[in-house]
Amino acid sequence: MAHTIADDAASPLYEQVRRWPRHRIDVPVRAILNKPDRILDGRGMEMSEGGVCLLMDVELGLGDKIELEFTPPCSGKTIRVRSEVCNRTDYFYGIKFIPEGEEERSESARLRQMLSPFKEARLPSTPAGPPLHS
Repeated sequence: MAHTIADDAASPLYEQVRRWPRHRIDVPVRAILNKPDRILDGRGMEMSEGGVCLLMDVELGLGDKIELEFTPPCSGKTIRVRSEVCNRTDYFYGIKFIPEGEEERSESARLRQMLSPFKEARLPSTPAGPPLHS
């Protein structure tokens, strides 16, 4: 039987490799796909400094590059950052932020500041989706 995302999530060591704490959120997210040019709406379910768990009713492939646009909780300013699909379970996607250029790195720093007040999400038993890449 092939190794799955669920196998990783069930492993007690899996959370120890995370670089950033994960935070439960529920925010609308807009995904801009470059092939073909499409704009799709989804929901951000969990977020860290390095990525987001995205619920989206669309077929995305591992490695697909997309741009995500969202307004984090407690903020009135939209963030837009280049991202990559790292894993998938059904229509839950683990998305890794891959900021390019000074402006996107600045947006990532702003996101880090906004997430710092939130408590870390506990994930071993959550049905909310696949683990984030980071």
